[in-house]
Amino acid sequence: MSEINLTLLSSLEKVMKYENEKSTQFTGFSMLNNERKSFQLFISAAGEYVSLQVHSDIDCINAYTVEYLPSEFAINEKNADDYVIKSKDGYYPDLLLPADNKIQLENGKKTLWFEIVPTEKLAAGKHNIEITVSNENCTETVSLTAEVIDCALEKQSLIFTNWFHSDCLMQEYGFEAFSDEYWRVVENYLKVAAEHGMNCILTPLFTPSLDIAVGGERPTVQLIDVTVTGKEYSFHFDKLEKWIAMAQKCGIEYFEMSHFFTQWGARYAPKIMADVNGEYKKIFGWKTLVISRKYKKFLTQFAAELKAFIEKLGLKDKTLIHVSDEPNLSQVFTYRIAANTIKKLFDGYRIIDALSDFKFYKKGLVNTPIPANNHIEPFIGNVPELWTYYCCAQDDRYVSNRFFSIPSQRNRVLGYQLYKYNVKGFLHWGFNFWNTRFSKMKINPYEITDAGKAFQSGDSYVVYPKKDGTALCSLRLKVFYDAFQDMMALQTLEKLAGREKAVAVLEDGLDRELTFFDYPHSDAWQLETRERINNAIKNCL
Repeated sequence: MSEINLTLLSSLEKVMKYENEKSTQFTGFSMLNNERKSFQLFISAAGEYVSLQVHSDIDCINAYTVEYLPSEFAINEKNADDYVIKSKDGYYPDLLLPADNKIQLENGKKTLWFEIVPTEKLAAGKHNIEITVSNENCTETVSLTAEVIDCALEKQSLIFTNWFHSDCLMQEYGFEAFSDEYWRVVENYLKVAAEHGMNCILTPLFTPSLDIAVGGERPTVQLIDVTVTGKEYSFHFDKLEKWIAMAQKCGIEYFEMSHFFTQWGARYAPKIMADVNGEYKKIFGWKTLVISRKYKKFLTQFAAELKAFIEKLGLKDKTLIHVSDEPNLSQVFTYRIAANTIKKLFDGYRIIDALSDFKFYKKGLVNTPIPANNHIEPFIGNVPELWTYYCCAQDDRYVSNRFFSIPSQRNRVLGYQLYKYNVKGFLHWGFNFWNTRFSKMKINPYEITDAGKAFQSGDSYVVYPKKDGTALCSLRLKVFYDAFQDMMALQTLEKLAGREKAVAVLEDGLDRELTFFDYPHSDAWQLETRERINNAIKNCL
């Protein structure tokens, strides 16, 4: 066989490893002049290799091969709804590897991912993108049209934090905390996070007490240098200042300070290291109860100096404070003690915590709750700022998520939902968590994608480590950022025509309103809606 079959696909298609053909031909799209845009090409051909050429007057098109990774735990069969992808062979498309002009086929097939990444505003008008694929005996060409609208996306206003685990980078690459290599690699990864919508960074004042077994420890990544002299504490902020400067250089605007008490109930202090008479040792941790007077004294001294430092940098309105992650009603006693301490010490600051029980929120212990998207209904219209999050527990009721097994449309629909409900912030816990559950063991994210059968594949990270200290992206991260771009496009339309018009365009043709649980399960609807938004923007210009 010498022929080559080429099929253009939208970025929402997930081509499974066992599929031999795709029938849908994607013909083009519109885009605003400063946004990223992706599409795919499915190749079926004879031989082991094909050559690739891309011709267009748009010169900022990056090409990737779509690689398959294994999953032993893709779907929680006890809880998940039916809007999922079930792989026949346990492999899912996820990793994007930069491609050159020589493409190696697997069983005569390959899917390529193309992304337009403007470095400056693109020229308005229609642009042709032509892709030629050749082997020794055949050459085939396909083309599609990109229409650039002479308007830029509004700047992202949503605060988005995707918890950034620098200790996982240390474990992966073998460098020490705060070494030159630490700062180099952290900056590399942070740039990728910021390029995909993350504008808020989890900042480890002290080593975050997140996803860790009681009594366990994660590697120390404490930014605050503490010295104990007698009964007094002194604090040095040099590392924190360097962290903030690096993050701002990468495009980060907000700083989410790590939790002052342990996860799931606020029972203990996080691990805090200090210089005590020349010895670097732990002064607080699992043995420090929430009622500890010594720890409260420490926090009182520290909070005063931290606030002075933050306000000197003009970052009070860009700082978010945590008490403890994911408390529930059974833990209200210890959480109340911790929360009252933090509220008093950080009066006037935005205090946020992930919690999904509205009865818990009504107790007044946190001013900005972050409910999971499958528990968000009672919070809508009843909180000063609506935030939301999702993790491994959100695979029911058709809510958005980004597991391997989640259709890309279900990943991307989040953007429309965030806009419709005027959500101010979104949190996810896993940008690069390359550990098993409770951080008991490091994993190879290319081989173990489910945190040791603990979380559905794709929950705990969206990037992969490259040997040179840079990050490789997943297609899930690209689709997730498309959701943000959809949200920003609606905000752009709102600025031109008003919110009522933007919502009407979003919901045009639906027989009931769009919610976090109810939306068409359709790639075509997702794409057509975005085209309708773009046309409305174009008509306003």
